[in-house]
Amino acid sequence: MQIRKGRSEDINALVAFNQAMAEETEGLKLDAATLTRGVTTMINEPQRGFYLVAEQQGNIVASLMVTFEWSDWRAANYYWIQSVYVTPSSRRQGIYRQLYQAVKTMAEAEGGAASFRLYVEHDNQQAQQTYTALGMAQSHYLMFEEVVKA
Repeated sequence: MQIRKGRSEDINALVAFNQAMAEETEGLKLDAATLTRGVTTMINEPQRGFYLVAEQQGNIVASLMVTFEWSDWRAANYYWIQSVYVTPSSRRQGIYRQLYQAVKTMAEAEGGAASFRLYVEHDNQQAQQTYTALGMAQSHYLMFEEVVKA
């Protein structure tokens, strides 16, 4: 298995993975044009963050996205892990564990992180168990948002 940063030639796979993840976890159908624009922006503007992909035999089998949030309290970035997707046939094989470790290694090489954070659906018990097994714990923060329609 090779883990590497996402590149422009991965955009179609990353779009497909995001569509599959949104449908599977939230029953959402994401607009392909908007999603392609979003993925392309992340690939082309690394100051926003990056994608990691896991390849086996030349095929991408998993990916995640990391975005940065500056903490003035900690003088370091929070690394937000988002858009996690592992193809169904590749699940329960430790691939996410390897991706997560790669994120941590990359953060350390950049001077460290304030913490590693992610969102998970309330009902996604399997994902919550995975994150707990990797040393993550539920935060004491609640999230509020106001959705702005485009």
